Amino acid sequence: MKILKFWTLAMLGVLCITACTQTPKEAATLLIYGGPIYTMDTTQVLVEAVAVKDNTILFAGGLKEAEAFKTEETELLNLKGKTMTPGLIEGHGHFMGLGYNELNLDLIETTSYQEIIDAVAEKVKTVKPGEWILGRGWHQSKWTKMPEETVNGFQTHELLSAVSPDNPVYLAHASGHAGFANAKAMEIAGLTVVSKEGIDQFKVEGGEVMRDAAGNPTGIFNERAQTLITKHIPETTPEREAKAFELAIEACHRNGIVGFHDAGIGRETIALYDQMKTGGKMDVRLYCMLTGWDKELLTEWYKKGPMIDPDHRFTIRSVKLNCDGALGSRGAWLLEEYSDRPGHFGHETLPMPFVKETALNGLRNGFQVCSHAIGDRANKEILDRYEYAFNQLPDLTKDHRFRIEHAQHLHPDDIPRFASLGVIPAMQAVHLSSDRPWAIDRLGEKRIKEGAYMWQTLLKSGVPIVNGTDVPVEPLNPIASLYASFTRKTLKGLPEEGYEPEERMTREQAFRSYTLDAAYGAFEENIKGSITAGKLADFTIYDQDVMTVAEDKFLDTQVMMTIFNGEIVYRKE
Repeated sequence: MKILKFWTLAMLGVLCITACTQTPKEAATLLIYGGPIYTMDTTQVLVEAVAVKDNTILFAGGLKEAEAFKTEETELLNLKGKTMTPGLIEGHGHFMGLGYNELNLDLIETTSYQEIIDAVAEKVKTVKPGEWILGRGWHQSKWTKMPEETVNGFQTHELLSAVSPDNPVYLAHASGHAGFANAKAMEIAGLTVVSKEGIDQFKVEGGEVMRDAAGNPTGIFNERAQTLITKHIPETTPEREAKAFELAIEACHRNGIVGFHDAGIGRETIALYDQMKTGGKMDVRLYCMLTGWDKELLTEWYKKGPMIDPDHRFTIRSVKLNCDGALGSRGAWLLEEYSDRPGHFGHETLPMPFVKETALNGLRNGFQVCSHAIGDRANKEILDRYEYAFNQLPDLTKDHRFRIEHAQHLHPDDIPRFASLGVIPAMQAVHLSSDRPWAIDRLGEKRIKEGAYMWQTLLKSGVPIVNGTDVPVEPLNPIASLYASFTRKTLKGLPEEGYEPEERMTREQAFRSYTLDAAYGAFEENIKGSITAGKLADFTIYDQDVMTVAEDKFLDTQVMMTIFNGEIVYRKE
């Protein structure tokens, strides 16, 4: 009996010590359940529930196991059949451009020159004489009807100038690679009178001022020639900047966007973002690229190195280079002439020696290099400069993740080079929906079929694709870009079989390109991009099952809720 009593007391002691030393299971602040949850985590693609503590995912899996994290204080979110994915990431856009599009004339839905004239005429009624009227979004290749008078496929300014005689007007092309000015704006810039002595004023390296047969400017300013007008536009005010920022945040939340790769910012925008973050208004995760136009800025940042935000709100660790123009404005730099403009090859908008220099500096100083390239020659030339830098500094290339932004039109020989060099293509699928119907006129059938929008070929070669919209070139709506990714159709559902259907993504690939692969493109796949324990609690919730809904119903998908940093920041009424 004494021995039995001894062992009983001993066991009780052991149990007491074990119970006292066990760490209690963490309590969830939010428990989400009640609908399909697609994780983008290959170890468990679909789960029943997610437990969140503050801004971090505690658990993803079965509902019964998730309920172990529930306490009386846990907020319960029943999806009631709605679907959830990781929070969506805009992989290439212009954040302040998105905000200013909300403030200025938004011409992205216009389908004719007359609609632009009408929009400006209405705006004239609300502004003072002499006040600039600004807008963006028109695209002549998307118009249902072209005006009678055109030069090189673009409208001329006379009708626009007639409705705005006292207000300078500048309307940026949807691509951002061209602009349209009225007579008043050109008068302010000193570009209305043509003389033999003044002809040099129209010559701009890396750009073009379009002129009619008499030599007069038509109002179209392509690529770097835009600066002839834009340098005369008054600077914005701090109040207007702050408002544009806030509107951009709201637009992201409405569209289920929690992360945003901002493709090219300068020192003023950096200062604004610092101010917004300090003021607690940075409710989106910005991954920013320094603009390559400002060499002084780059030199400053090379000295201090990347800024990786421990709060994951505002990070700077890459450089953006603008190396050619857009296909719509015939500014994309091609190896062979444009099919619809003989003798024209587009524009090299940044000297290639500077691309090589930046690639070397990026490797030496820990910066990713992201180069805009749409035409096949621009892509080839950039890959050549990247390869040179990698060969010169092999010890610094282990995880460079250099990118080419757009990679829209590639020579077949250059397609496998992305994987062999480890270069990430950041491609906006919605551009196919908008551009493919007329892009064939620019490039011809052979070039289109062999090298344009080569998503599946690139994925099969072993590189991820970072998706997005290039907002404000296209609307921010990710549903449209996702639809384009797996259908290769216009947003009207044409053609029935899709353009070059063998290059479409699967739905899973499309959503990965907006989540985990987009996170990878910013060195952030370990903290976001999938619904995995330990990652940030960013989610997008939809009104229907985006993985199984019929293709012809996919575009009807609505973002019902956006959760950022563990908090609901948007709920559709």
